Amino acid sequence: MQIAILAGGLATRLRPLSHEQPKSIVQILGKPFLQYQLDFLKRNGIKDIVLCIGHLGEQIENYFEDGRKFGVSIKYSREDKLIGTAGALKNAKDLLEDVFFTLYGDSYLFLDLKAALSFFESKNKPALMSVYKNRDRYAKSNAVIEGELVRKYSKDERAADMVYIEYGVNIFKKETLEMIPEGHFPLEQLFPQLIERRELLAYEVRERFYDIGSHQGLEEFTEFATNASMTTLKGVQ
Repeated sequence: MQIAILAGGLATRLRPLSHEQPKSIVQILGKPFLQYQLDFLKRNGIKDIVLCIGHLGEQIENYFEDGRKFGVSIKYSREDKLIGTAGALKNAKDLLEDVFFTLYGDSYLFLDLKAALSFFESKNKPALMSVYKNRDRYAKSNAVIEGELVRKYSKDERAADMVYIEYGVNIFKKETLEMIPEGHFPLEQLFPQLIERRELLAYEVRERFYDIGSHQGLEEFTEFATNASMTTLKGVQ
């Protein structure tokens, strides 16, 4: 299994913390956020990492190097300008396998990646979006689910049946990259194309997500990490 982590954005909502460092290496309890993600991925059996980096990305590369110190293998896809999340995947195409996961560089999640991949492989579709029944609780919901498919996705539109939110992990067949034009192109423009063709699977996750893309989200994840650390310490005693 392979995953591409999308860590090339400007992180404007996290300023001033992100003025001189990318959010992937913002320290939480003495550990950069990306290390928490890598620990989660290792527990799920993923050690093949493609890091899509851009803004201040050399700091990530200098810290994590080839990943061996963290028990993973990291390859880097570098962007010299903003090309969006889908554009970042197209830029990394030579590093990607025929089927790969994606993860946003500010997301910490709870799901069984092997189970998600098994579901994906049992269907004849080119893409999968993990979803959570959010009901606007942690952020604005942006997806409508119908059966096993995403029926609608929009960060701008509102509808009564739009109770799900994109959870943060997706799966793609490499052939999907052919739908991405050159230049700046975000995933939120790719998803509607897949939905129109009835080709975007929905995989529901029951546990909430954390997103450190904002100061509030960073505070919430820090609280979670603190509680998790305390629980671990109690278990050692």
